[in-house]
Amino acid sequence: MQENNNIQTQADDEIDLIQLAKTLWEGRRTVIKTTLIFMLLGLFIAIFSAKEYTASTTMVPQSAEGGSKLGGSLGGLAAMAGINLGSMGGGSDIPPTLYPKILASIPFQKELMQTPLSIEGQIEKVTFAEYYLEIKKPGLLGYIKKYTIGLPGVIIGALKGDALTPLSGQENDNLLTISEDDKILMELLSEQLSLEVNDKDGYVSISARMHEARPAAEMVQRAQILLQEAITDFKIKKAKDQMAFVEERHIEKEAAFTAVQNKLARFRDQNKNVSTAMAQTQLERLQSEFAMASSVYTELAKQLESQKIQVKEDTPVFTVIEPVSIPLERTKPIRSMILIMWTFFGGIVGFGMVFGREFLGSIKEQWNKGDEQ
Repeated sequence: MQENNNIQTQADDEIDLIQLAKTLWEGRRTVIKTTLIFMLLGLFIAIFSAKEYTASTTMVPQSAEGGSKLGGSLGGLAAMAGINLGSMGGGSDIPPTLYPKILASIPFQKELMQTPLSIEGQIEKVTFAEYYLEIKKPGLLGYIKKYTIGLPGVIIGALKGDALTPLSGQENDNLLTISEDDKILMELLSEQLSLEVNDKDGYVSISARMHEARPAAEMVQRAQILLQEAITDFKIKKAKDQMAFVEERHIEKEAAFTAVQNKLARFRDQNKNVSTAMAQTQLERLQSEFAMASSVYTELAKQLESQKIQVKEDTPVFTVIEPVSIPLERTKPIRSMILIMWTFFGGIVGFGMVFGREFLGSIKEQWNKGDEQ
C-alpha cells in the first residue's frame, strides 16, 4: 500500500513538472517580449545616465595631549625663561565622530557652496552654487524623472512660489536664514559629499561625486581645507583668546613702562649735581615705579610667549595619507551591470506574468465550477 502511495506521489510530481514546463512553453512569447522590453529599457538608462566621477582623500587627525609635545626641547627652553607650560591647559578636542556633523552644518555647507570649480566649457571658474543654479541642465533622464516621479514636487513648488523664500539681505540678529536655493544646494551637497570615519584604524575619508572629474577633486580639496580650519579654530580658540588678552595688556604695560623709564631718565638728567633730600626722595619714588613697571612688563612678556607656545601646541596636525587626485575613470554608470539587472528583472516579470495568468485562470475556473454547482 505504501509503495502504491509513493508511486502515485512521483506520478503527481512528474505531472506537475510537465504542467510547469508546458505553462512556460506556452508563455514563452510573453517572457521573451517582457525580457526584451526591459533589456531595451536598461540599455536606454545605461546610455543616457549621467556620468559621475568620485574623488577622495584620506587623512589622520593628530593632536597633542596636555603639554606632551612641548615637554622636550620647547618645554626646557620655556623653563629657562621662567615659563611654566605645565600649568597651561589646552583646548578641547573634537572627536572624529563629530566630523560628519560639522560637514552637515549650515555655515560649513554655505562655505562649500562658494567653492570655485573648473567646469568644462566655462572660461572662468564658477562656484558650486552658480553651476547648479544657472549653468547645469538636467539630462534626458533628469527631465523624465522631474516630470514623472518628481511632478508632484514641481506642482507644489509652483503653487508655493517664493512665499517661503526669505527676503534678500533680511537678517534677524545672529540667526541663520536659508533660501529655497540654499535648501536645494544643501540637499545636493548631502548627496554628493560624504565623510567616513574609521574608528578602528583612526583615519577619516572625504569623497565627492560630480559629473566631471576635476570639479569632484576640487570639492574634496575645499571640504578638506574647511574641515581642518574648523577643527583648528575650535581647538585653539581658548588659547588664542587668552593670547589676545595678554597681548593687549602687554602693549598697555609696555607703554607705561616706557613712560616711567623716560620720566626717570629725564629726572636724572635734570638733577645730576643736586643732592637735596627732596631730590633723593623723588628719585627713589621714580626708581620704585620703574621697578614695578619693569616687573609687570617682564611678567606679561613671559605670559605672551607662553600663550604663543600654547597656540602652537594646541594646533592639531592632519597627516594626509591619500591626497586628493583627479579621477581618471568614471564610477557611474556601470552600463553592463545596469543592462544585466534590467534584463534579469524583465525575465522575473515575464515569468511572473505567465504564472500569474495561469493562477488567475485556475481561480476563475474554480469560481465558475462553484457557480454551476
